Amino acid sequence: MTATPLTDRKNAAISRGVGMTTQIYADRAENAEIWDKEGNRYIDFAAGIAVVNTGHRHPRVIEAVKKQLDRFTHTCHQVVPYENYVELAERLNAVTPGNFAKKTIFVTTGAEAVENAVKIARAATGRQAVIAFSGGFHGRTFMGMALTGKVVPYKVGFGAMPGDVFHAPFPIEAHGTTVEQSLNVLKKLFAADVDPNRVAAIIVEPVQGEGGFYPVPASFMKALREICDQHGILLIADEVQTGFARTGKMFAMEHYGIAADLMTMAKGLGGGFPIAAVTGRAEIMDAPGPGGLGGTYAGSPIGVAAAHAVLDVIKDEDLCNRAENLGARLKQRLASLQDKIPEIVDIRGPGFMNAVEFNDVATKQPSADFANKVRLKALEKGLILLTCGVHGNVIRFLAPITIQDEVFAEALDILEASMVEARSA
Repeated sequence: MTATPLTDRKNAAISRGVGMTTQIYADRAENAEIWDKEGNRYIDFAAGIAVVNTGHRHPRVIEAVKKQLDRFTHTCHQVVPYENYVELAERLNAVTPGNFAKKTIFVTTGAEAVENAVKIARAATGRQAVIAFSGGFHGRTFMGMALTGKVVPYKVGFGAMPGDVFHAPFPIEAHGTTVEQSLNVLKKLFAADVDPNRVAAIIVEPVQGEGGFYPVPASFMKALREICDQHGILLIADEVQTGFARTGKMFAMEHYGIAADLMTMAKGLGGGFPIAAVTGRAEIMDAPGPGGLGGTYAGSPIGVAAAHAVLDVIKDEDLCNRAENLGARLKQRLASLQDKIPEIVDIRGPGFMNAVEFNDVATKQPSADFANKVRLKALEKGLILLTCGVHGNVIRFLAPITIQDEVFAEALDILEASMVEARSA
């Protein structure tokens, strides 16, 4: 996209640290479509990075927010509490995986949820160390950066990270790391670097987001649960990007039949309004003393109202099944292109959290260049795509689960044409 006067104003007014994937300036949006300031229409396969799973401006979400606006917008729950906060906590306690008593807190962002999950884990165990995985993304706060398994652009130039954070390789067999190798590194970590009796938590995304949409192998998730149980370590599932019907289940951990001790949520919970949560075992969640958790905007009544509507929409419109159907159609279309587009080396992802990975045909190495060519060709044709992955060679698909069938079909045609044109570019 070419620079515009608005781009020049942005460059003059906003820190360059706020990166932008496109030069589209949104004017309005509806379900899976966005119109920019010039009136150009785009199909949105980003959904605000898995935020508007229920579509831009879902009528029920907007109506819930309008009703809340007419009552009150902010009191700070720690000062003057409100019932819809309590009710939403009750709903998350009931719907999250795990047949045990749970409690919930609300905050504002996914990074804040991760920070609080670590605080809670440390308070509950009396331990300090945390283990995360290469390629994982857990936010841009200092603890979030420390946990994140990628240096550029998230850590570079920001100085020393918080201590007592350790990383193990995430098992991706296609990139040379098996489940057995990852587990062996964990054993060596316990032998050489950190006593497992000092580890408060292991945090993992059930499907890596920024890391490339790689699902955790089932055997690895089972092994993590066993390791945590053996050593008294808490398992934290970071479901910030995977939650709320995206993977074909309400939460990705449901695919494993394994319950984490703590779960972080954000993004899709608010349907476009800021709200995040930590839900976990009741006795663990009660470890911090009064005042140790919370925040001025934590559990905003506006975000809470939106979240209630989101949960209703997911249930009433059967979005988990729709995610499965849309993902199957997308993966089938991509598979049909493999002979035509030999750069495609993998198509993956549960539900409608899907990705396609590209390698250079000649070198067999990851090709960020081809992925970016496809993204730019698609953008020219009115389809917004996002790349990801440690090597930048993955395109991830995060369209609203409510996308209309005819718009989805149009997007798939654009995607195919963009890949074909990228080959000849």
